[in-house]
Amino acid sequence: MRKFAVAISAISIAGLSACTTFSPDYAKPAVELPDAWGVAGDRKPLPSGANWWLIFRDDRLNKLVEEALTNNTNLAIAVSRVTEARAQLGISEADLYPTVGATFDRSRLQSSQRTGVLPPGVPRERNDYRAALNVSYEIDLWGRLRNAVEAARADLLSTEAARNTVRIALSVDVVNAYFSLRSLDEQIDAARGSLQSRRDTLNLQRARLAAGFISDFELRQLEAEIANSEAQLPQLERQRGTAESALALLLGRTPKLIYQARIERYVTPTEPPPASVPAGLPSDILLRRPDIVQAEQQLIAANARIAVARTALFPTISLTGLIGSESAALTNLFTGPAGIFNLAAGVAQPIFSGGRQEAGIAAARAREEQAVLNYRQKVQTAFREVREALAAQAYTRQQFDAEERRAVSLREAVRLAKIRHDNGIASQLEVLDAERNLLASEINRSDALRAQRAAMADLFKALGGGWE
Repeated sequence: MRKFAVAISAISIAGLSACTTFSPDYAKPAVELPDAWGVAGDRKPLPSGANWWLIFRDDRLNKLVEEALTNNTNLAIAVSRVTEARAQLGISEADLYPTVGATFDRSRLQSSQRTGVLPPGVPRERNDYRAALNVSYEIDLWGRLRNAVEAARADLLSTEAARNTVRIALSVDVVNAYFSLRSLDEQIDAARGSLQSRRDTLNLQRARLAAGFISDFELRQLEAEIANSEAQLPQLERQRGTAESALALLLGRTPKLIYQARIERYVTPTEPPPASVPAGLPSDILLRRPDIVQAEQQLIAANARIAVARTALFPTISLTGLIGSESAALTNLFTGPAGIFNLAAGVAQPIFSGGRQEAGIAAARAREEQAVLNYRQKVQTAFREVREALAAQAYTRQQFDAEERRAVSLREAVRLAKIRHDNGIASQLEVLDAERNLLASEINRSDALRAQRAAMADLFKALGGGWE
């Protein structure tokens, strides 16, 4: 019992001495930020929240985003990495506690009759049974294990932030792919409408040619325009098929469904929601962006591992113990005389290793420096992306408004050109030009609407999902 008391006293003294540790000296890198940012406008500010895509008021889009967040492979990989990092943290925390194991051994020994004479009463063949509890514990005198736990915890937070980054990027990709698909739908509908209108006109012009009211030249012009429209339509349909299969892949659908690639969506055009970013938002709110949080947690982990590397210069103290029973007969294994125990303490101090420990510290410091630079670069990139997204959100809205006005004017121009042609004032070429310009305007308007929605989605991506 005295030996057990000595061991307990040694452990207590080591625990009191553990206050002399190498703690991380982390300090958040200083970055120069603007006082505030945001764009004032006469439109209602964008709502902010995790489900930012709800601002488009599109139930089918909402279902697609939720499907992607449930089934997308890249997001599932990011979630699995969080699970792995959480398990690694558990492993590091387990090192803070003693390791206890149980063993049971049975052996049979036969001594040689040629190597000597056995003592009286000792049989040549004998059994040995042994049952024991083994305990080992490393005294964390310099904080190596605690700093390793701190680094593992920062790794976990880093992977969680990386998962959030993937989630935001995935939702933006789905929104952009969905509205690209809808834009192609609108462009195909416009092309088909224009083609059908020209085909109807062709039938009328053939009758007028037979009556001698127009020349063969005008008829051939119209036929050429119809052939040109028919050549453009397959290209648009091919682009739509590619966009539909790409969206199906983002949704994490099965190979069969990707091959079929049928995405439910609205077919009627809708206006983009009026929105702007509130002016005067504090600039440091952007530091909550998941990729910036990830970079900072990577820096915290690198800083903690410097402290871990420094402890390699100092001795490690370990305690081991064994308590159990040993007997030649199984029936006597747990009797009083069969009891055994063993206590041991060990100290290991590196003396010469060719500079291995110093090089490890230097490498850890270099990794911390890289993490600092990566953090600052992430902050710089974030503010650049926000500035570009704010500008794009304003400019694409202006572009859409201009294309809308242009389309309205060209629709009226086509109507007037047809009236002028029917009254013999204008030629067929003037009507074809007007129709060609209207079709191009309809396509440009649809693409401008897509760009305006994409700019809004990119703005939320740049803001890290919002500003709550």
